[in-house]
Amino acid sequence: MPKWTLGVFKPSRNHLYALFLCLAGLSLFVGFNHGEFIHYTSPTWVWVYALTGAAVLLTVLVFQLPPQGNGLSLDSSVYLACVFVFGAPFTLSVLLFTSIINFFIERKTVWWKHLSNFALYTMMITAASATFKLLGGVEGPLLSQRLSAYAGSMAVYFVLNTLLIGFYYYMVFQEELFATLKGMVKDTLLAYLSTLVLSLVLTIMLVHNQIVGLALFLFLSVLLSYAFKQMFIMYRELEARANRDPRTGLFNHSYFEVVLEEEMRKSRASGSELSMAMIDIDDFKKYNDHFGHLKGDSLIVFLAELFKKATTDTEIIVSRYGGEEFTLLMPGYDSLTAKQFIEDLRKNLNNSPFEGSEIFPQGCLSFSAGIAAYQPDIHDKSELVDHADQALYYAKKQGKNMVHLYGNQSPLEQDIDFSQDVRDIEQQLNLFMYKDMETFKHSKRVFRYAMDISELLELDTLSKRQFTLGALIHDIGKLEIPWSILNKKDKLEPEEWEMVKWHVTWGKKMALTNEKFKDLAPYIELHHERYDGKGYPYGFKGEEIPRLCRMLTIIDSFDAMTTQRPYQSTKSVKEAIIELRECAGTQFDPGLTELFIQYIESRELLKNDAGVSNVH
Repeated sequence: MPKWTLGVFKPSRNHLYALFLCLAGLSLFVGFNHGEFIHYTSPTWVWVYALTGAAVLLTVLVFQLPPQGNGLSLDSSVYLACVFVFGAPFTLSVLLFTSIINFFIERKTVWWKHLSNFALYTMMITAASATFKLLGGVEGPLLSQRLSAYAGSMAVYFVLNTLLIGFYYYMVFQEELFATLKGMVKDTLLAYLSTLVLSLVLTIMLVHNQIVGLALFLFLSVLLSYAFKQMFIMYRELEARANRDPRTGLFNHSYFEVVLEEEMRKSRASGSELSMAMIDIDDFKKYNDHFGHLKGDSLIVFLAELFKKATTDTEIIVSRYGGEEFTLLMPGYDSLTAKQFIEDLRKNLNNSPFEGSEIFPQGCLSFSAGIAAYQPDIHDKSELVDHADQALYYAKKQGKNMVHLYGNQSPLEQDIDFSQDVRDIEQQLNLFMYKDMETFKHSKRVFRYAMDISELLELDTLSKRQFTLGALIHDIGKLEIPWSILNKKDKLEPEEWEMVKWHVTWGKKMALTNEKFKDLAPYIELHHERYDGKGYPYGFKGEEIPRLCRMLTIIDSFDAMTTQRPYQSTKSVKEAIIELRECAGTQFDPGLTELFIQYIESRELLKNDAGVSNVH
C-alpha cells in the first residue's frame, strides 16, 4: 500500500495533520488491543513473530509504480489476512512489533513519521475489521459464502488508505483533492488489487498450510515486488527515451513544454524567479552547406555537450528546441543573472576550437540568445516562449553573437519598430473598410485611448508597445464573422451571438501567425473576460486576467457604449461613466475603472474649457 513519504511541506499544516492521525490511531489501538499480547500463549507468539517478520520483509521491499514513482509495498496483505484469520487485536499486535522493528531499521526517518504511519495502519486495520464483522465475517478459514464480508473490508481498507493520504496532499501541498485522489487510484490500482487478492491467498495458506504456506506466500510476494521494480525501471528507461533528443541526449521539445508549464506553476505559487533563454547557432546553414549534414550534426552535439557541462550541478534544464535552437529554463534566475550566465556561455563558445569555424563571419563559433523573465501576468507558457523568441530576433538583428534581454532594445529602435508595427496592423485593419467600417473606426479610437492611458499609467516602453498595439488589433478576429452578422441592425440571435464571441479565439490565431505580434495575443483573447469571472473565453477572474487586459476591457466597453452600434443604444459620456461605476467590481476592475473615469472627466473638462475660450 502507499507509504507515508513526505517531501517539502508547510510545517504547520503538516504537523497538525500528523497530530490528528496520531491521536486517532493511538485511541483506536488502545480501544481494540487492550494490551492482549501480554496473555498470548507460546503458539500464538510463534505466529506473532512469523507474521511480524513477513510484514517487515514486505515493508523493506518497497517498490515504485509509474508514472509518478509512488512508493508501495505488499505488507497490507499480511495485515488483512491477520484480520480475517486472527482478528483485529492480534493484527494490531503484529503491527506494533513491525513498527518498532522498522523504527530501528529506518533510523534516518523522523520519529513522528513512524508514528504517523503506525496510526494510519491502525485506522485502516480497525475499520476493515469492523466492516468484516458488520457484514457477517467469521475469523478463521476462508468461507466462500461470506465473500461479501471479505470484499467489503478490503474495499474499506483501500478507500480509507486513499482518502487519508490524498487528504494529506490536499492539506499540505494544496493540490486539488479530487484530482489527487483520481491520480492515486489510477497510478496504484494494479498494486492495490494485487495486495487485496494476496491477502485472501495468505488467508487460505495460513489456515491450511500454516508456516509452510506463509513461506510460500513470502516467496510469491518477493517475486511480485521484484517484477514491479523491473516494470518501473523499464518504464523510466522508456520515459527517458521519450523525453530525450536521440542525437544530443538533451531533453526534447515535448519535455520542455511540459516542464515549462510546471516551472511556471511553481514560480507563480512561490513567487520565485524564473528565466528562459532561447539560443540559436549563428550562420549554421552556411556551415551545414559547406561541410555537409554530418559535420553540422557534430556541431550541434558539440554545443549540447558545452551546455551539459556548464549546467552540471545547477537546476537549469537544457532542451533541444528544434534544428539548431536550444532552450535553457532557469529556475531561481532573474533576467540579469540569467543574462550573465548566458554571456559566459557565449564567450566560452567563442574561445572553443572547432573544425571549420574559420568560415564563420566572426571567425569562431557563436550563438545569439534571447532571454525572457517570467512575470505573474503571463497567463500562458507560449507567451514566455514568444518573449524569448522576440529577444532572440533582436539579438540576430543587432549583428549576431549577442545576448539580448526581452524589452531592452534602444529607445530609437523601439520608436522605429513601433511606428512600423502600427503601419503593419493598420494595413490588416484596412480590410474592415469594406466589411465593417465601424470596427475599423472603433479600433482606431481604442488605440488612441490606450496611448493616453499608457502615459497615465507610466508604462515602460515595452508595456506601452504591447498595450497600444494590442488595443489596435484587439478586434482583428471579427474579420472571420460574416458580413450579415457584423452589420445586422436588429438584436443578434443566440447562435449569432455565440459566433461573435468566437472572434477572440480567431483573432488570437491570426496574431500567432506573425512572429512580431505573438505577444499581443492576450489582448485579443482576453479583452472580453470579466473581473467577476463571468466573461469569455476562459472565465478568468480578478488577478488571473493580466492588468493591462483588464484596462483594455474598460476602454473597449466605454467606446462601445458611447458610439452608435447596430444592436445597442448609444450613451452619453456621463451615462457611460455611470454604467462603468455600476459595473466596477463585477465586469470591470474597480481601481482601473476609477482611474479611467478620472481620465475621461479631465478630458471632458479640457474640451469644455476649450469651447468656452473659442466663444470668447
